Amino acid sequence: MLGRQRTNSFTSYNVITKKLKSLLMNYISISLYRKMIDHAIYEGLDRRLFEDLPTPIDSIDSLQAVPADHFFGLHELLDEKLGPGFSVRIGQQMKIDDYGVLGLSWRTCSKAKEIFERSERYFKLLSDTYVFKVESAGDRSRILLFRDAHRRGVELSNEATFSATVVVLQAMTETEILPVELSFKHNAATDLADYHKAFKCPIKFEQPQNYIAYRTTDLEIRTAKADESINRFLVERVEEETKGIQVNSNKMVEDVEKLIRDALPGGIPGIAEVGEHLGMSNRTLTRRLSESGVTFRDLIQRAQEEISVELLKNTSITIAEIAFQTGFSEQSAFNRAFKRWKGYSPLEFRKIG
Repeated sequence: MLGRQRTNSFTSYNVITKKLKSLLMNYISISLYRKMIDHAIYEGLDRRLFEDLPTPIDSIDSLQAVPADHFFGLHELLDEKLGPGFSVRIGQQMKIDDYGVLGLSWRTCSKAKEIFERSERYFKLLSDTYVFKVESAGDRSRILLFRDAHRRGVELSNEATFSATVVVLQAMTETEILPVELSFKHNAATDLADYHKAFKCPIKFEQPQNYIAYRTTDLEIRTAKADESINRFLVERVEEETKGIQVNSNKMVEDVEKLIRDALPGGIPGIAEVGEHLGMSNRTLTRRLSESGVTFRDLIQRAQEEISVELLKNTSITIAEIAFQTGFSEQSAFNRAFKRWKGYSPLEFRKIG
């Protein structure tokens, strides 16, 4: 009887989790909605046009998200009022900060392609869907977007997503890398001038898949953030060598912890991944940490605990987003780990903290 109760409880938990994820899938960040309205006004539309929307302009300051149908409806309205290409133009206006927690995680990526891997993790954790998938074949890699369009607004949103991808990758790498091919499942707009200006590559419509393709070598480019961190580390090591200074064990641990914290939004990093950044083999890094009285696993757990406590105390982001930031693949696993660390669930800790 007890076993049946546990099974029923577990089944109920799964049903509730799926319902919550379904709700999340039906909402879009208010920052993206606001960005579209602001740019439409900049392009000449009267502010009064947005006062009678299902989610009106005067309400957005008090909201964190907008129903997806309202978001897609706005795309359709602006396409009608401002003509073909608005979706691409708004994509070109996107900044990393517009993407909230996901954008924050991009800032610590080591390579350009990691933004898609982190996006995949983010959407899987928060909505149980894979949005992006990177497929590499020789010198060309395709980033597939799995979001089928049930209405015109979704098609336009897909266009905006790929347009934003171009500017985000350029901002991350501080280079002018461009796609080599673009593919959409939907029909072409009547005027493609803005598309060619933004993408500067062949664009195909009415294709089997939505994807944007880059040279594989371009997606392997180190981000500006990674280059800065690695260069700083190497300069410090060179200075220590030339001055004959013994590398401080505490400094070594700090360096490893910093790399772990940066990597966690992409999932729990392996010691080989961190060792590569430090120019050390697994064995050498393990030995150096052991000399300092810690293990690699100790540092991962410490980073996860510190980050989660910091975010629970000082931000209002969701528990699922904190689970993403700390490398967990499921919110339930994060909840169990946090209760083991602190004796409280994340929600309980946030209330008393």
